[in-house]
Formats: sequence, C-alpha cells, structure tokens
Amino acid sequence: MGLFDLTGKNAIVTGASRGIGRVIAVAFAEAGADVALVARSAEGLAETAEAIDVLGRKAFVIPADVTSYDAVADAVGQAIDQLGSLDIVVNNAGGSNFMVPFRDLRLSGWDKLIQLNLSSAVYVCHAAAGHLLERGKGSVINVASVAGVAASPTMTPYGAAKAGLISLTKSLAVEWARDGVRVNALCPGWTATELNRTLWEDPVLGPATIATTPMGRWASADEMAGPALFLAGDASSYMTGQVLVVDGGQTAGA
Repeated sequence: MGLFDLTGKNAIVTGASRGIGRVIAVAFAEAGADVALVARSAEGLAETAEAIDVLGRKAFVIPADVTSYDAVADAVGQAIDQLGSLDIVVNNAGGSNFMVPFRDLRLSGWDKLIQLNLSSAVYVCHAAAGHLLERGKGSVINVASVAGVAASPTMTPYGAAKAGLISLTKSLAVEWARDGVRVNALCPGWTATELNRTLWEDPVLGPATIATTPMGRWASADEMAGPALFLAGDASSYMTGQVLVVDGGQTAGA
C-alpha cells in the first residue's frame, strides 16, 4: 500500500452532503475507502453517494442531525454496523450563517453555532471512542478553521467554537495516542462553497474578504481533499495533536 492508499479502510464523514465534506468523502473513496455519509440532507447525501458508487466503493447514507447526541450515537452505530468497523472519523459538519458585532449577537445564535461547530464533534468522538480505542487504531480529523487560530470579528461564536475544536483535538490526541488513535485538525482558510456563495460571488465583499490572503484568491473545496487524505492515512502515521492550516498564507502574514 502507498502512503495515500486507503484500500480496505472505512470512514465516516459528517457534513458530507456538500462542500468540503463531499470532497473529502469522494477523495477517500478514490483512495480505496468505503464511506458512511452523515448530514441532515438525505438528498445531498444521495448525490455524494452516487459520486462514490461510480468509483466502485461502498457509500452508506445516514441522515442525522449532528446537534443531537442521540442522533449521532445512532448514526455512528449504523456506520459501524454497515461498514464493519471505522478507521477514519471526519468531523466536518459546521458553518455560520450570520456575521454580527458581538454586542448585537443574540445568545440563541451563540448556542446554535457552538452546538453545530463544537458539540457535534464532541458527540461523534464520544460515540466512536470505545470502538476506536478497543481496536487500537484510527485517525480522527476535526475540520476546524483559521477562525479558530486568529481573531474572528463579527464571527465570534464560530471562531470560539473552532478554537474549542482545536483544543478538543489536542486533548484527545494526548489521551488516545498510546491506544493507537491519532487526532488532528484541518483548518481551511476562506473556501468557496455553496454555503458562502453570496459572499465570494459579491464583487466587493468577495475580494475584500481575501485581501489579506497572500495567494490572493479563495480556495476551492477540492483543495482540501489532499490535506484530508494526508491526515487520514499512513502518510501522517507519526502525526497527532497537530493543526494543519490550509489558508493560502493568510495566517502566516498575520
């Protein structure tokens, strides 16, 4: 097997109905893995599954609300039953649908984004922990954001949640290392997806958003496939508790 070969591996990816989650799930399938797909949108998951099916790999669609622990525990259980085991866990579900100064923030909005971007990953890791640790191997990839490593004005709840996710990553990495389970974080910079289309398509706000990015452009979701594949397999076998930033140089110049 090559360093980036996932033949015989089984993965679960949350937020797999679109964007970065879909790209990661399909990249894993291209590398030989079978994948359990989790998100709220059954229609979006079906489209991801179709892209995997044509590659000759197995894709299992598991619609679930990742902000509910019961739903997550059931989804992880289904994934293990259908795949037989889990080797790779990707916590990708997340996002933010508003930007507002902190003093104007409704606390219900804070709670919602913490639940979606941090608690969801906690639920998945907690539900999968016994299985991974008993098997004595596995790679967990928490998709955080540059918002979690730098100031995030007008996006305070999102940035705080992603910073918490990075802290969770490091703590679990240390706890689980001797049991053979690796935990790392992938931190994309500004990435053009359907979720933020109104921002990157805006002729004024789009360029302004990436004005401090040295590479001078938005990332495409496809550009997160390689880093995720690296973290998933043997290429990163001695790497745990790390934060892999993929941001076009944005944080390097901060």
